[in-house]
Amino acid sequence: MAHAAPAGGFARTPDVFSAKVHTAARYGVPVVLGLVYGYWAAANRRGGGPITGWNVLFGLVTAIAFIVLCVAVATFAPLLKRELHSAVKSGFAGAAVGFLYSQTGESVLRSTALGLGVAAGVFLVFFYRYYTHEDAEGNRIR
Repeated sequence: MAHAAPAGGFARTPDVFSAKVHTAARYGVPVVLGLVYGYWAAANRRGGGPITGWNVLFGLVTAIAFIVLCVAVATFAPLLKRELHSAVKSGFAGAAVGFLYSQTGESVLRSTALGLGVAAGVFLVFFYRYYTHEDAEGNRIR
């Protein structure tokens, strides 16, 4: 047998990307997402009006905050147990969506409700994924 399965019984697919590609993606993806998020927040805030310097500054600051938080969540959340890992990622997603919706001028209650709904859905998806792919100590089983 040329390729024997590991002791756990599951064969892993080969990694086709180098370590440099993984490092570039680890920081490149949050930067691209942050720029899109900042543009989206600024566009929501101006509501179709003219682009101003304050609007551009708001989008830039929003993008930087999103990038920093996204990198922090991606770095530190995997160190937590699966429940907290899921909660941190879902909290970030819910807060991000709630903030975007709040920039449209809707009420705080609707923004909060939407953010909580998104956070609950994301939590269920991530918790299921981590529960089925990790043992109780957080070691990956597949």
